Amino acid sequence: MPNSMLASILQDIHTLATELQLYERRYGVLSETFFEAYMSGEEPEDDAWVPDFAMWAGTYQTWLDRQREYRAAVRRLRERPASLSRLISVATPS
Repeated sequence: MPNSMLASILQDIHTLATELQLYERRYGVLSETFFEAYMSGEEPEDDAWVPDFAMWAGTYQTWLDRQREYRAAVRRLRERPASLSRLISVATPS
């Protein structure tokens, strides 16, 4: 996996986490708590929240997907004889 691929995934994770924190501060719950309720069909109390909730859910789902991609990429890199130093050198943009 090229250095830029792992670096790109990591950058996405951090960018998405920053976006999630904005929603968490605005609504006072962690994204994990919100997403579980949202996916179980809970409706927002205020219609004005609907656009935020849709964006929040999409952002959280993308964050989860990128987390899975990161873990899979690291797992593939670790299958090769490697150390943490090698993993860092592969993950660090040139």
